[in-house]
Amino acid sequence: MDIDALRKDTPGTANRVHLNNAGAGLLSRQTLAAMTSHLELEAAIGGYEAALQERDRIDETYTHIARLVGGRADEIALFDNSTHAWNAAFYSMAFEPGDRILTGRAEYGSNVLAYLQVARRTGAEVVVVPDDESGQLDTAALANLIDERTKLVGVSHIPTSGGLINPAADIGRITRAAGVPFLLDATQSVGQFPVDVAEIGCDMLTATGRKFLRGPRGIGFLWVRPEALEYLDPFVCEIEAATWDGERGFTWHDGARRFETWEVSYSNVLGLHTAVVQALDLGLDQIGKRVVALGAYLRDRLEALPGVTTYDLGRDRCAIVTAKVDALPTADVAAALAQRGINVSTTTPEHTQFDTENRGVHPLVRLSPHYYNTEDELDQAVEVIAEVARTAG
Repeated sequence: MDIDALRKDTPGTANRVHLNNAGAGLLSRQTLAAMTSHLELEAAIGGYEAALQERDRIDETYTHIARLVGGRADEIALFDNSTHAWNAAFYSMAFEPGDRILTGRAEYGSNVLAYLQVARRTGAEVVVVPDDESGQLDTAALANLIDERTKLVGVSHIPTSGGLINPAADIGRITRAAGVPFLLDATQSVGQFPVDVAEIGCDMLTATGRKFLRGPRGIGFLWVRPEALEYLDPFVCEIEAATWDGERGFTWHDGARRFETWEVSYSNVLGLHTAVVQALDLGLDQIGKRVVALGAYLRDRLEALPGVTTYDLGRDRCAIVTAKVDALPTADVAAALAQRGINVSTTTPEHTQFDTENRGVHPLVRLSPHYYNTEDELDQAVEVIAEVARTAG
């Protein structure tokens, strides 16, 4: 990769050391231009008219996202965020008393709350699959827990609170063999390295534009395997999802678009279009190699510091690095980094409830580099953390 050119194409790198890509990546100039030009077009000729004029590029967005995850355009639905995309899949399933929802300790907080709500409403049971000795989801335990009562396996590919990469393809092989639906939250993985739904074997996948894809906030998507439409009954029905039959009934639209709603920000759609094309042009293999290497470099340097502990689990780890200064509140560490112009975020106990129950280590400082970051920028962050650790000690 030509890192200098990529940084020139990313205005935010001139102002900050941005190590919060697990929160929101920095927009490229092309993505910014795609969004602002569409807003200018809406202002000049009208919102409906602008959408009509850009219809081809809007439709291309589905094709490019499908290429990104290894699916087809008719298997993609767009949403205003990934949580709504995930909800569209999960709440479209029918649960009954005695049904079991299997998930992992690294599951995202909003997903956990949804599981608990449905369990309260329906009498279904939420079962947390234990971790193996490395800290990733124990696939042997998962296989043993699946039985005739299992209605869904829902897993976060990468947790919001650490560098763990869960073994999604191994989980997919187990669920396919058992005939159990598999919902994968790929919010932190799509855009960070190659994600292929056929290789993974999931039935539903959700992702966002704003993180490692470097798209805008306010856009996400759902991929649905066609066979899954047989047991998914969209919980919202409106004119983008279905067609009135002329009497007192309706017919769902073909494919995944039956989960969409009519209104959408086309500026965000076209921003996502540009960001996805950029990722595809760079190559997800190359992106993955670089970001994983940056994460490993940062993790190794932090682990070498006295008074600093890292907390990333799993056999395979990504660009997300979590750490704590042993003698200092996490908020103070994040504030010290912010004062030096270094963007990071912090984990919270509520965002990974089952992990919190198991480890009790949160809050942690979360640093998440992307391919446009440099080793020098990572060294700057390490030096600040080393300085505050020395002061605290």
